[in-house]
Amino acid sequence: MKVTAEKNEKVAKLYFASIYPLYLNRLEKNGRTKEELNQVIEWFTGFDKDDLQALIKENVTFGAFFQKATIHPNAHMIKGVVCGYRIEDIEDEFELYKQCRRMEKLIDELARGRKMEKILRKEKR
Repeated sequence: MKVTAEKNEKVAKLYFASIYPLYLNRLEKNGRTKEELNQVIEWFTGFDKDDLQALIKENVTFGAFFQKATIHPNAHMIKGVVCGYRIEDIEDEFELYKQCRRMEKLIDELARGRKMEKILRKEKR
């Protein structure tokens, strides 16, 4: 699938506080925890659990969420398909959409039972 400016804008306007409980619900159904979800989000964005709670309380959009984030330097290693979009094929002009899909890929891997050390990508030495 191809990302459009409209799709990118639609994602930018979504409220993180409305999506976070959906992530958590999916993970808990698969035997994972809120702590694990927060660990994955912290690795990817740099936001610790207090930061996340503050962002939820502020009711920030995904646009603001990713503007404030410090994306992990190994985020480029997150590849694959999420919701029909191949992450590595999403054009750079749609960076927000790409970051959102990368975070969803990490959460998807967590839900599927992948080990945390595999989810939190490290450069091979």
